[in-house]
Amino acid sequence: MSTTKNLFLLATLMVSCLAFSQHKHHGKSDSTNTANEYMHRSSVDDLIMRFESPERDAYQKPDMVLEYLGELKGKQIMDIGAGSGYFSVKLAEKGAQVIAADVNDEFQGALKMRIDENKLENIELRKIPYDSPNLEDNEVDMVLIVNTYHHIENRSDYFSKVKKGIKPEGELVIIDFFKKEIPVGPPVDHKVSLVTVKKELKEAGYTQLDVNVDLLPYQFIIRAK
Repeated sequence: MSTTKNLFLLATLMVSCLAFSQHKHHGKSDSTNTANEYMHRSSVDDLIMRFESPERDAYQKPDMVLEYLGELKGKQIMDIGAGSGYFSVKLAEKGAQVIAADVNDEFQGALKMRIDENKLENIELRKIPYDSPNLEDNEVDMVLIVNTYHHIENRSDYFSKVKKGIKPEGELVIIDFFKKEIPVGPPVDHKVSLVTVKKELKEAGYTQLDVNVDLLPYQFIIRAK
């Protein structure tokens, strides 16, 4: 492991509690009531190591996802629930102008340290509230939300706000876990079914939904306009 990565991981040991963030590798089922409560049981340093682990790479297949998304250079992209920056950094490396958005100060601080230490470019941090993406009208070409949809409440209202922030020719891309028993992700009762996601997006005003259930082993992808 590189010295820079060691420093990044050690820095996160100072971080304490978290709110919802991009939970890439949740663990086994338990009786905790909500996805956010379940999430709170892990420390930020543990979560970051899971987010950036080879095990995550194996099922998330980020290179395949980025290829599937097409040309990204020059696009303005908000990554909601950016967490440790797993996708934000990769999008920036492809030439996108990235807004790494999260509700959690600790994750934003850890990602800022990662950006500074690695001299990463094209990434802007944005603290957002729980109930809004904090986007200006027509601000971005794409909003990406990975493994975070199931953490959001009042989703139809939330994603109608997201839609206003996307340019007319832009799109929302959702990647989240299938609602069934799989080796990764939160407990089944914390997941949101594909049928429900599609229903909520239509309620939010999206009329074109392109669904892919074959690219990733444990997750669906929806491209919505």
